[in-house]
Amino acid sequence: MSRPESALHELKIDRSRGGRPAGKRRWPLYAAIAIVVLLALLLLRGGKPLAVDTVNPRSAAEAGPASVLDASGYVTARRIATVSSKVTGKVREVYIEEGQQVAEGEILARLDDQDASAQLDVAQSQVAASRSQLAEAQAQLALAESNFRRTRDLAAQQLVSKQALDTAKAERDSRAARLASLQKSVALALDQRAVAALGVDNTVIRAPFAGVIIAKAAQPGEMISPISAGGGSIRTGIGTLVDMDSLEVQVDVNEAYIGRVTPGMPIEAMLNAYPDWRIPGSVIAIIPTADRSKATVKVRVALDSKDPRIVPDMGVRVSFLEKAEAGKPLAGFWIPNAAVLKDGDKAFVFTVVDGKAKRVPVTVADANDSDSRVVKGLGKGDSVIVSPPEGLADGAAVAGKEGAAK
Repeated sequence: MSRPESALHELKIDRSRGGRPAGKRRWPLYAAIAIVVLLALLLLRGGKPLAVDTVNPRSAAEAGPASVLDASGYVTARRIATVSSKVTGKVREVYIEEGQQVAEGEILARLDDQDASAQLDVAQSQVAASRSQLAEAQAQLALAESNFRRTRDLAAQQLVSKQALDTAKAERDSRAARLASLQKSVALALDQRAVAALGVDNTVIRAPFAGVIIAKAAQPGEMISPISAGGGSIRTGIGTLVDMDSLEVQVDVNEAYIGRVTPGMPIEAMLNAYPDWRIPGSVIAIIPTADRSKATVKVRVALDSKDPRIVPDMGVRVSFLEKAEAGKPLAGFWIPNAAVLKDGDKAFVFTVVDGKAKRVPVTVADANDSDSRVVKGLGKGDSVIVSPPEGLADGAAVAGKEGAAK
């Protein structure tokens, strides 16, 4: 065989040996390298501290009373009225507009008083006629009294008969009785005139109390009545008046938590329109009935502020505050509920000390929807872990990231 042919045979693969390709024999090496890299990553990971969120406990004495319950409600007015007239009539003039401040007794509108004024004029004429008749009767009585005295003197001298004396006396008594009757007629006419004047006054609509007009319901030319008309063409009021000094908040409290609320307890109200404005107040009363459809109990709350920004039907978030004993500050520290863990009936927290987690048993006095008050186990300046990771062990390396205390 020539040399080139022998070289060609050397390049052929000898499959008679039954061995595997060289590439397949290298996978154990690749697996070993991967394991080494994974171990290195695990070692690097195990040496890095675990990042946690921390917060500093707030002093309960400095923070003031805490919320024991939060609920939603609405601003309502205790004094609100749809102002109407006492009589049915046509509106002649309206003096109000929405948003207008009015004083007690201020005239809001006038009705057409033509009929009432005519009745008053008739009553005035009746008074004048009665007084004229009374004056005539008084003059006749004076004459009859004079005749009686003169006849009595003559009868004493036996110059006139006894019958003449009796006639003079009867005339005097008759005139006196007529005078008394006419006096009563004058009094009746005066009363009728007063009633007619009241009818005229009833056409004038006045504000029953001081407040703000929130709705204007009638215009000149429309009919108005104190009672509702079936046809719907007659207005039942001239407008709606609200006493802004009578504003309060009505809150629906879940009946499962109504035991936390007591009359007189302090509150903080936050209007939905002004979420950063906290308005102090107190509980007026708990309405002694429940709404079975919503499983709530209505609570009346008074606001200490009379600010014009507070208007009826505004949405309000009310926080019912814990009532501290007079002259005795609240003890302990407030921390988020998420920082408190349970081990059976015992509570504990994790704090950060020298870069390591430390398990600290605590005593919780009370809690609300967001925070717990710890009276034993924590001190000022401690760094408490919020929402500790599951499986966090005592002594584990951690890196605290302090959050803002609420």
